[in-house]
Amino acid sequence: MIVLNDVRKSFGDLEVLKGISITIQDHQIYGIIGQSGAGKSTLLRCINGLEDFQSGLITVDDEPVRIEDQKKLHLLQKKMGMIFQNFNLLNRLDVYDNVALPMKFWGIKTKTPEAKEKIKGLLKLVGLEDKIHARPSELSGGQKQRVAIARALVLDPQILLCDEATSALDPGITREILALLQQINREMGITIIVVTHQMEVVKQICERVAFIKDGTVIAEGKPEELFVKPKKEVKAFLQEESGHLPEDGINIQLFFTDESSDEPVITMMARDLGIDFSICWGKLEDFRSSVYGSLVININEKDKEEVLAYLDGKQVLWEVL
Repeated sequence: MIVLNDVRKSFGDLEVLKGISITIQDHQIYGIIGQSGAGKSTLLRCINGLEDFQSGLITVDDEPVRIEDQKKLHLLQKKMGMIFQNFNLLNRLDVYDNVALPMKFWGIKTKTPEAKEKIKGLLKLVGLEDKIHARPSELSGGQKQRVAIARALVLDPQILLCDEATSALDPGITREILALLQQINREMGITIIVVTHQMEVVKQICERVAFIKDGTVIAEGKPEELFVKPKKEVKAFLQEESGHLPEDGINIQLFFTDESSDEPVITMMARDLGIDFSICWGKLEDFRSSVYGSLVININEKDKEEVLAYLDGKQVLWEVL
């Protein structure tokens, strides 16, 4: 659906994007994560044509994004709905008219029976059919974001771009909004790109993720692979350490993914090998309703080869620290 090839963007002498190349498949929920100033939002604005870029190529549904061709750009932008952190609702309009705004922009009548049916259907989808005549000032933050989602869907986009869409919401409301985005992706087949600095957002809904740092992609892949066994650059980004580990013996970190997450490997190893070891550190993470994680154990040096051979036999990924 979306391909970025060596995209570079500068503001004066400041290079913000330094050769970004990623591919986002049709119907996918894709995450772009990084700290403030990493270039995430600029990248998103380049995808939907709100920002120009100096070199490289971006294609959306096989069409190049070119700001100089305004007619084609507007047609591409019609395929892309946008959700922002601060909702961007007009306080003088009620919920119905806020959702209808993109239709007005494209010269579509908003009071016809067809338009009313469509907007009411979208408000039902986001759970706000009873707020159709409310003003934004009467809504909670989560409700405002639901209105913004309905507005982003009103032109039947193929792509939904979410720029820090949950950053202003509390954790409970964030989970509800993310569940709604998953429902939209599943039922409507819309490709969703989520720009965020929140790791929990990526873990809950994204099928693939790109880590952006200083305008470059430092890692890309399935979230469970990148979070559970992070590369050095990602580990620094996550600021994750294995705590204070014993200086004696051998410390081994085990990584539990699809092949090994359901087996009681630790208790089986203790029983089958008849050895003693200590559990020094561990974590479990929920990735789209599947639990993955890692564990650090400390063993006697004399048991090292036997333990590693056992872990290999159980298809457990490991690393000697």
